[in-house]
Amino acid sequence: MADAIDFDAPDIVQRVEMLSQHDLDRLPFGVILLDRHFVVRFYSATEARESGYGMEPLGRDFFDVSRCDDKDELRARWVGAMEAGPVDFDMARTGDLANPKRELRMRVVSARNGGLWLFVEREKI
Repeated sequence: MADAIDFDAPDIVQRVEMLSQHDLDRLPFGVILLDRHFVVRFYSATEARESGYGMEPLGRDFFDVSRCDDKDELRARWVGAMEAGPVDFDMARTGDLANPKRELRMRVVSARNGGLWLFVEREKI
């Protein structure tokens, strides 16, 4: 079932919320679940492996453990989007720990629990 989930699917949240943690770990893109306070509640094995992050951020504030330079602007953008209603947008980013020059596409989508799902697709190199 995990193989049938498309990064661009309009119903991606409904599909991933039906999967087990094991199936989420097998998706070909990174998956992170944040609660409404941006605390990491799920961090997929794919994301851990491909990002090069190397530590388990569960239970920690996403922005405290993130190494991006624009944390304050990013937090403000996500808070504003959540206040405006359901969230579903893409962000282009460059670099992660595994490869600072790799292009990333991050899809940010409202979660059923009031938080956010982050789906991270990386340029294949």
